[in-house]
Amino acid sequence: MDLEDISKIIELEKVAFPYMAAEGVYWKPKHLKEHINKFPEGQIVAEYKDMIVGSSSSLIITLNPEYKEHSWREVCGDSMFKNHDPKGDTLYGAEVLTHPDFRRLGIATKLYNARKDLAIKLGLKRIIAGGRIFNYCEHAESLTPIDYVKKVKRHEIREPVLSFQLRNGFRFIKILPNYIKDSRSLNYATFIEWKNPNFVDNDH
Repeated sequence: MDLEDISKIIELEKVAFPYMAAEGVYWKPKHLKEHINKFPEGQIVAEYKDMIVGSSSSLIITLNPEYKEHSWREVCGDSMFKNHDPKGDTLYGAEVLTHPDFRRLGIATKLYNARKDLAIKLGLKRIIAGGRIFNYCEHAESLTPIDYVKKVKRHEIREPVLSFQLRNGFRFIKILPNYIKDSRSLNYATFIEWKNPNFVDNDH
């Protein structure tokens, strides 16, 4: 990602996440500039011809304890990545988006793989993120978030985000309440984790 991409990424966000954009939840130019400034390697775009069709934003943190409950705002330092710590042990996935016209073509998988490659290259222990449970709003009257996730894992409910993350080697840890303002997920998120298979812990 570079500075010339910023306006295109903001347009992409509005198209990719219309529900959240309607609530004012999307990056502003000052946020993306700060991300590039703080951690350029963690900001990745997918291009097709001259169009940006996907993007991924991440930062490095240490969560203590490692499965601590948190909100998106806390971990992303108010969208400015104030919490980015080059000495941290964890790559945190702040956002991944793909253009609706270019979905199911493997773009998100490529962005996830680029993140995994980065975590391995930097010697980080893992990647974690809070994932949306996009279809939860349709089942909330009859299911708790954890029961919803269990049904998704058993392939009894179609859930585009979590199913994709599980296929990409992430595991579900727990539910995060009040994670982000999101009418589809009713503000819940899944705490997901991918462990770096090459990680060597030099402290032990």
